[in-house]
Amino acid sequence: MSEKSLFLSPEWIERVRTLRKEHASESPSLEAKITMNLIVTELPFEQDELRAYVRTTEGFVDLELGELSDAEVTVTIDYATTKAIFVDGNPQAAIEAFMAGKIRVTGDMTKLLSLQALMTPSDGGDILGGIKAITLE
Repeated sequence: MSEKSLFLSPEWIERVRTLRKEHASESPSLEAKITMNLIVTELPFEQDELRAYVRTTEGFVDLELGELSDAEVTVTIDYATTKAIFVDGNPQAAIEAFMAGKIRVTGDMTKLLSLQALMTPSDGGDILGGIKAITLE
């Protein structure tokens, strides 16, 4: 996968799906279960905002375009912070943005806090490395 795509573009999402399938047997089952909608703002492409969701109910982080009708929490977050979390594996970026008022949260905040442990890089570095490798700087 030498081609790189813009973070959160349809091409990038498709490549992440492929990575997820390739590394499915390596990923530990996640204990934290959450359904979360993301509204990503300040995009570097022509949309005003992008709507996506994160779901961990199947034991892995499932990031897809669209919205969940049964989301427990909704997070409105800027593109740069979202990329720092999902591509760079930097949970500190989320904390700093939240403290600066750049992240808006509606719904069950305790569910969101349970994600913090998931966003800390662990032995699953192969998929994180793969995500970095397919993402344009």
